[in-house]
Amino acid sequence: MNIIIINGPNLNLLGKREPDIYGSLSFEGYLEMLKEKFPQVTLEYYQTNIEGEIISKIQETGFDYKGIILNAGAYTHTSIGIADAIKAVTTPVVEVHISNTFSRETFRHQSYISPVAAGVVIGFGLKGYELALQSLISK
Repeated sequence: MNIIIINGPNLNLLGKREPDIYGSLSFEGYLEMLKEKFPQVTLEYYQTNIEGEIISKIQETGFDYKGIILNAGAYTHTSIGIADAIKAVTTPVVEVHISNTFSRETFRHQSYISPVAAGVVIGFGLKGYELALQSLISK
């Protein structure tokens, strides 16, 4: 069972960036823990700061994978293109946000991804990726 985690802009800085919001663990460190906890899943990871690369990766994996876990970062609030890519594929996409976006700046309250996602996990820190993964495994 192939599942991919796609992280968007600035998420390559997890563990360094605003640790009071995002924690002090790097995503790569967290990913290794996820792989150990879910050995039955072939878990891939892709991170980019470029919107078009997120769209291309959704298109590339969106017909053959069991699921996509997507944290589009700031593109969540701006990208109709990413939303259109999700609508175009058959693989379910679970939107994840580490912080509670509704407790932050007002512009973060709007998501173009939520209406086209299979589900949304917001505000549970890195644990949100595990919750998304569990939901995809159980389908």
